[in-house]
Parts: sequence; C-alpha cells; structure tokens
Amino acid sequence: EISRSPPGSWLKNLTCLVFLPPLCLSLQIIVDDDDSKVWSLYDAGPRSIRCPLIFLPPVSGTADVFFQQILALTGWGYRVIALQYPVYWDHLEFCDGFRKLLDHLQLDKVHLFGASLGGFLAQKFAEYTHKSPRVQSLILCNAFSDTSIFNQTWTANSFWLMPAFMLKKIVLGNFASGPLDPEMADGIDFMVDRLESLGQSELASRLTLNCQNSYVEPHKIRDIPVTIMDVFDQSALSTEAKEEMYKLYPNARRAHLKTGGNFPYLCRSAEVNLYIQIHLLQFHGTRYAAIDPSMVSAEELEVQKISLHSSNEHEEQ
Repeated sequence: EISRSPPGSWLKNLTCLVFLPPLCLSLQIIVDDDDSKVWSLYDAGPRSIRCPLIFLPPVSGTADVFFQQILALTGWGYRVIALQYPVYWDHLEFCDGFRKLLDHLQLDKVHLFGASLGGFLAQKFAEYTHKSPRVQSLILCNAFSDTSIFNQTWTANSFWLMPAFMLKKIVLGNFASGPLDPEMADGIDFMVDRLESLGQSELASRLTLNCQNSYVEPHKIRDIPVTIMDVFDQSALSTEAKEEMYKLYPNARRAHLKTGGNFPYLCRSAEVNLYIQIHLLQFHGTRYAAIDPSMVSAEELEVQKISLHSSNEHEEQ
C-alpha cells in the first residue's frame, strides 16, 4: 500500500497538510507468534539501499514524529525507515522482535537513530546482536545509557496497572514549560497529539522499558561508530546523564544543538538532518551506504556544513 496521507497534523489547527513522499510505503508487520504485536512503519527512499537509516521514537512518539527527516533525507537520496514498536515488556523481548523485523525486511545491517527511549533501545539492540552484528552505526539523540537516572526502577513493574490518564501525566511532566519559541511550541503540541493517540498498554510498556533496571554494556558495542546528539537548553536529561554518555563513548562524534529541547528532530529539523548526513558520510562508497551514490555529493554536504556554521556565528553576534 502506498501512503499518500499526512503523517499527522503538525498542529491541531493546521490548515495546510504535510504529505509523505509518494514512494513512501506505510506498512504494518507482525513478526511474533502473538498477532497483537504489530510493527507500524514508513519505508521511504530507494529500495536498492540495503543498509538504511532506521528511526526509533521516544516514549511519547509514533513513527510519524520523524516526518521531517523522511521528507528531507529521501529527497537527498537516502533510504529511511521510521518505526513504531508494538507492546513489549522487557528489553530482551524487544530486541528479539526487532531482529525478526529486520529479518522480515531482509536487512542484514542498519544504521539506527534513536531518540530518548529509542536511543536506549538502539544501544541494547546493538549489545544484543554484538556476536552477529546487525547495527552498523548509532545516532543517539537525547539518549541515555542507564535507566536508573529516572529514579523509577522501583515503580517500573506497576505501570501496567495504571490507567492511561496517569501514564500520560507522567510523560507530560517531562515536557518543557514556560515561554518557548514558535517552532518548539509547535513541536510540543505535535508530540502531545501523538501521545494522545497511544493506548494504555502502549504507554505502560514503553514506560516499563524506560524505567526497568537496565544499563548498556559498552564493551560489547565499542567498535560501532556513534554520534551523540544533544541540546544545551532544557530537556528531560540531566547534565550527569549526558556526561555519562560522553564517558561511555569517548570516541563518539558530538552533535550539539544550542536549542531544541526534547524534540530537536521536530523543531530544529534542518540542523538535525545535517548532522545525520555528516554522520552517514563516512559510509559513502561502501556497501553500508544509506544513500543512492548518484545523489548528494560530499562537496555539497560541505557547503551545507559551512552554511550552518556561518548561521550559528550570526546568531551569536
């Protein structure tokens, strides 16, 4: 089925529609024996690419929160897949399901972009498959490596009992408040809309994955290229959590955004998309390239990089 419907309203009162690319497949896939576990995904870009970039959303997100990345990156020749994972209650179960999904899609290795919980799950999957690697590289956006930072490991096993309104209140407590620029306010409105679309079991399972006692074992994924993307303004992650990520991946590239809050891929999409391109540039010309080789050149990317640097300097003046 070819998706020609919008990935969701950018604002509830938005009058213009944002459409996914015409060649974007909207799929629902079951890979487990339990037929209630449905993976929803958008698969866009050239099917000839066998090592695409896969996006994993945060607790409050669905596959369509990455529509700005889908639109931009596929236009530049990349193959990208944005996922919405089904209800899983522990990390091992998630990793096993994700491995089966990659097998179903006939993808041997992939690049992963994980936001918040999605970033933690991306690391756990790389760890889970370290003996037979399935992850070529990681982009970790506002991600963490140890669930204990949320101080809720003792309540993780009780989320399944809570009604949906209580779970949503927990998630909303981490959203930014106070005066915000229009793009960040729009991004939060969009994420609130996506949060409202999630059912009780989806939210409860994600919060359980987010908070149950677990941490990343760095020695199992130390050879994987990593870019750590984070923001300097308000987000759900503490400074200590960010510093721990830097220690865990001392050789990682760092992509810092001055602003962007919890959802920079929505409200600072141009910068995020550029950092994604810079990360993937190292794989151009190899079998792990996520881009059609006839498309974006390194020279064009360098021009964009210089343009971004000049723009940032102008803002500081």
